[in-house]
Amino acid sequence: MNLLNHARRRLLLAALAAMAVPDRTAGANGPQAADRGQAAPDPAPRLPGNSIYQLGTPLTDQGGRAFTLAARRGSPMIVSMFYTSCQFVCPMLIDAIRATERKLTQSERRRLNVLLVSFDPAHDTVEVLRKTAGQRELDTPRWALARTDAKNVRKLAAMLDIQYRAMDNGDFNHSSVLVLVDAEGRFVGRSTDLSGTDPVFVKLVKATLGAAAT
Repeated sequence: MNLLNHARRRLLLAALAAMAVPDRTAGANGPQAADRGQAAPDPAPRLPGNSIYQLGTPLTDQGGRAFTLAARRGSPMIVSMFYTSCQFVCPMLIDAIRATERKLTQSERRRLNVLLVSFDPAHDTVEVLRKTAGQRELDTPRWALARTDAKNVRKLAAMLDIQYRAMDNGDFNHSSVLVLVDAEGRFVGRSTDLSGTDPVFVKLVKATLGAAAT
């Protein structure tokens, strides 16, 4: 693992944990609501400090829908990064995820989300992402192909410990990894095996899905 990249990821996780500290002023309206005889609404459960869902990356999927990472909360997810004009590694990455899904039961597959975020927002428009999803016959909206701006591409890549570099010919030199997070966005495991099915990774996916169902 690249030590500099790992250090950046740890710093980003620490920053996200700091963001998760409760806001002491957030409940200021609570007594006022009680005085009016109104019940204050129950707040959503706080995200863990080490959740990738703390990263407020603005995303747009292949259907043109705007969302953030936290919108995927509630189900385990395989997340990675790619770009649509990639001719070799990125198609293998999609195939590796589909091979993993084939090892799951139908019920398990329904509860597993997949998110692939493009390295190449300049060319991977919503229309291009939609076309790619259709050509690959992806199970949308469970599978989301998404884009964001270049600044947030860098942040997300650092969080996922994925290295990439734009080349002069328009291609990207990048590491390829499948990252598994649980329903709360916490890292569970990762696989760099794109040659077929990684049995250790499949076992992690099954266990994570099982834990989310209890």
